Amino acid sequence: MRNELISFGPVTVTGFGVMVAIGVLACFILVDYRAKKQGLDADLIFDVGMISLLVGLISSKLLYIVLDMPNIIRKGALWSSLIGSGYVVYGGLIGGVLTGLLLLRRKKAPFLPYFDLAAPSIAIAQAFGRLGCLVAGCCYGFTTDTRLGIIYEHSKIAPNGVRLFPTQILSSLGNFVILFILLWYAAQKPKTGRVGALYIILYAVGRFLVEYLRNDRRGEVGFLSLSQFISVVMLIPGIWLFVRAKSVLVEEKKEVE
Repeated sequence: MRNELISFGPVTVTGFGVMVAIGVLACFILVDYRAKKQGLDADLIFDVGMISLLVGLISSKLLYIVLDMPNIIRKGALWSSLIGSGYVVYGGLIGGVLTGLLLLRRKKAPFLPYFDLAAPSIAIAQAFGRLGCLVAGCCYGFTTDTRLGIIYEHSKIAPNGVRLFPTQILSSLGNFVILFILLWYAAQKPKTGRVGALYIILYAVGRFLVEYLRNDRRGEVGFLSLSQFISVVMLIPGIWLFVRAKSVLVEEKKEVE
C-alpha cells in the first residue's frame, strides 16, 4: 500500500490527499442538497463552510505538530510535517465549528440550524478522511495476529512489516454509521440543535472507544489519551445541547435579531 500515487516535479499526489478531497467534495454536495430542501441560504453556507474548512485544516495541523513536536525535533522533520500527512481531527473539528459560529453570528444568522445541516456532512468528510489515514498509515492500531490485520511495506508513518489492526477502517465505518443515523434522525424533524448535538455525542463516544485500539496515541491526560480527554469534554456540551436545544435556539434568535 503506497500513499504516493503520482508526482509532477516537486508536487506529489497522495492517496491521503485524494481521499480528503473526495470527503470535502462529498461534504459540500450533501450540504448543498440538504440546504435547498430546507430553504437555507446556500451561498452563506458555502462562504462560511470554505472559511471554516480552511481554519479547521490549519488548526488540525497545528495541534498535530504541537503534540508530535518531540518526534519532529528528534527527526528534524518540521517541514515534512507541515506539508505531509498528519492531522488531529479534534483540532480541525473544534477550530472549524468555532469559526462557523463566529462567522454566522457576524452575519446575524442563527448557528444551530446550520450546525444541524452541517453535522451529517462533517461525518461523511471524516469517513473519507479516515480512509486517507488508512492509505497514509497514520492512526494505526496495535499489532494483531488476526486476519483483520493489515501490513504496510512502504509507510513513512506506520511500522512496516507487521500486522496492524485497521483502526482507520473501523473509524471510517463508524463515521458512515453516524452519517446515516443523523440523516434518519433529521428526517424525524427533531428540535433545532439536536442533530448537531447528536453528532457531537456519537462522535465523542466512538472516538473514545476506538482510541483504545490505536497504537499512535498522542498526548496523555492522566490515564486517558488527549483525544479521549477531549471526547469526555465534548460529550458534556453535546448532551446539554440535546436536552436544552429549544431554549438555546430561543436565546440565539434573540441575540442575532
